[in-house]
Amino acid sequence: MIFDYFILAFRSLVGRSVRTWLTMIGIFIGITAVVALISLGSGLQTSINKEFESMGKNRIMITPGGGQFGPHGGAISVGKMTEDDLNVVKKTKGVDIAVAFLSRSSKVKFKDELKFLDVWGFATGADAREMTKKSDFLELNNGRQLRSGDRHKVVIGDSIAYDTFERDLRVRDKLIIEGEEFKIIGIQKPSTLAGNAVYIPLETAREVYDVSEEISGMFVLVKEYEAPSEVAGRIKKELRRHRGLDKGEEDFSVTTAEQTIQQLNTILSIVTIFLSGIAAISLIVGGIGIMNTMYTTVLERTREIGIMKSIGATNNNILLLFLIESGVLGFAGGIVGIVLGFVISKIGEYIAVTMGVEFFQSSFSVFLIVGSLLFSFVVGAVSGLLPARQASQLTPVEAFRK
Repeated sequence: MIFDYFILAFRSLVGRSVRTWLTMIGIFIGITAVVALISLGSGLQTSINKEFESMGKNRIMITPGGGQFGPHGGAISVGKMTEDDLNVVKKTKGVDIAVAFLSRSSKVKFKDELKFLDVWGFATGADAREMTKKSDFLELNNGRQLRSGDRHKVVIGDSIAYDTFERDLRVRDKLIIEGEEFKIIGIQKPSTLAGNAVYIPLETAREVYDVSEEISGMFVLVKEYEAPSEVAGRIKKELRRHRGLDKGEEDFSVTTAEQTIQQLNTILSIVTIFLSGIAAISLIVGGIGIMNTMYTTVLERTREIGIMKSIGATNNNILLLFLIESGVLGFAGGIVGIVLGFVISKIGEYIAVTMGVEFFQSSFSVFLIVGSLLFSFVVGAVSGLLPARQASQLTPVEAFRK
């Protein structure tokens, strides 16, 4: 019986093809926008999570004041940290490796072009080399990593090499950093977290920026089988004791990779939901369109309603028939919207790749597709509720009279 209702609804919509398409516009525009935004947002979320996972969830970043996890942000510190703080962290239970860095926004010149870029001074000892080996996001496309004994050598991110200056940079090219000449020895693989940074030896950075003991922060590798959150708590406790601070008065930040992933996911989810909510307003417009169409359909089919009622159709039968018809109208709009949303998100993915963001991929889940179809069907059915109720209340005599 239900199947027959769907057949009748489909035939009715096909018979009014132009009106059907015009009615579906609001629905499929809304579904297109929602599907495209959610798929792109989910894809971005997944891509960023993979980038952080390449670093490993057993990483901790320590900075003076507030900071962010990952080699971005230039001079992100508030207050100061020194080598003494690094030694305290190294002795904390659960810490495997702790490496200091010095970060400054600097004048970087190539040929006649001058840019202001984030320059990071990294240690080049055994601990630093071991941490580099265990961090996939620091892998190189060309050249080699910094090592002990290097002085005026530099490793650059993929974006710096290919997107920052008019001419692409290559290994053995020269950069002028704060008036000092550096030779490029390595270019990193594409990475969201490390693509826009310039790396030089820490001791050389101290000379260039004229600082001795000061550091901008530390990267910490947690020992295997240790919980990063617990180790982060111990580090906070030891640094408070060393710096003479009470709990809650910390002038430093200890952030685990997991915490940052959660924060980013929360922000991306809120933004995606907000934008999808705005896009979904067009669904309300589509629903009003369906309601208007169904009212017109009821007027056109009053004699048909009268015939069905005269041969035994009940109010519920008529109500269900028109509800299914309006639901199918919304469902059809949902199918078109999903297809268009898929196309738009793939175009967005292609644009991202052509701009050098090779890791980005749109994400389509079964939940997104099924949820969009069900939602569009429900919007259609609810929009047709009042016209369907009006149709079901007609008596055979009233129907034949109109």
